[in-house]
Amino acid sequence: MLSIGELAQTTGCKVETIRYYEKIGLMPEPERTGGNQRRYAPRHRERLHFIRHSRDLGFSIEAIRELLALSDQQQRDCAAVDALARRHREAVQARIESLLTLREELDRMIEGCAGGDVAHCRIIEVLSDHSQCQGEHG
Repeated sequence: MLSIGELAQTTGCKVETIRYYEKIGLMPEPERTGGNQRRYAPRHRERLHFIRHSRDLGFSIEAIRELLALSDQQQRDCAAVDALARRHREAVQARIESLLTLREELDRMIEGCAGGDVAHCRIIEVLSDHSQCQGEHG
């Protein structure tokens, strides 16, 4: 059994984050000692690793909640898990495309800046007038 500090250290997760995950129901309540200290079993560590890895991959709290619920149903067909992962990948792809468009617009602004004083700065001009942008972004 691990204390909350030991669990935090072994998983690289902050104590406050572990408490938050407990509060919102992602982590099951741990056992308590007679002195009311939390004691975590290996299943808590495994679940926290799952949550942290999911967060690292960009899954939302609600998606992680759904994935955890699905993972608790070992005999269920994994089609729902696959669908959730595919939706997340599509959202990531859309974000990547949006960021690439944003980068292109920033590159155009920067390349258009000839230096000089701020009163004639191309970057300030474009930021002041969205119609000067070549594409949609944001």
